[in-house]
Amino acid sequence: MKTILITGATAGFGEAAARKFASGGWNVIGTGRRGDRLRSMQEDLGDAFLPLEVDMRDFRALESLAGLSQPWSEIDLLLNNAGLAPPTDSLPETDWERIETVIDTNVTGLVALTRSLLPKLIERKGHIINLSSVAATYPYKGGAVYAGTKAFVRQFSLDLRSDLAGTGVRVTSVEPGMAQTEFTIVRTGGDKQASEKLYAGMNPMTSQDLADLFWWLANLPPHLNINTIELMPVTQSFAGFTVTREA
Repeated sequence: MKTILITGATAGFGEAAARKFASGGWNVIGTGRRGDRLRSMQEDLGDAFLPLEVDMRDFRALESLAGLSQPWSEIDLLLNNAGLAPPTDSLPETDWERIETVIDTNVTGLVALTRSLLPKLIERKGHIINLSSVAATYPYKGGAVYAGTKAFVRQFSLDLRSDLAGTGVRVTSVEPGMAQTEFTIVRTGGDKQASEKLYAGMNPMTSQDLADLFWWLANLPPHLNINTIELMPVTQSFAGFTVTREA
């Protein structure tokens, strides 16, 4: 039986992936800050799910995940899904504490956890899926910090694959566009109306869409590596350039 470790498993892509992989016969380790949600998922998924209340900013706790007891120590797939964004204010107007939280979660925590699990992933010729974003490629106003972290994740994935050449470990950067999850609600401090307005009438991607993608990636033949994969809903496309005209 294979084992996947999913960060940010309490909602959105992470929760959908946990349910998908558990139903597919995998052992699932789910981490997150909201212990009540993790316990509720364990009630649903049973012995196939190990809930671990861990904050991505607690680097010592992340490193300790490399020392789990069997069978949970035999990790075949790391899904670095946890992440968040500050409000879409311009950089000078964004609170520093929010910026630091985003960088620690999206970048430092991801690197710390990945590094700690590499010996086991190399031993098992495993797979690392890192959740980046189309924001890593296409800029937008108010996205400097979030997009910067996702650009890091994309480049980290490519360079990590270079570091792991010859080990049999696969590394993939998944870069989605607009998907309706709790992401915008968290970003806006709980403003559900703002989230509903953002996605109204545009048929966005869903958490299940991404869970299905993760499942497909995980079950490809082991000699194939998807380096990067970018996906958007059909109703989302590329913005034009912004031009400021002199009076």
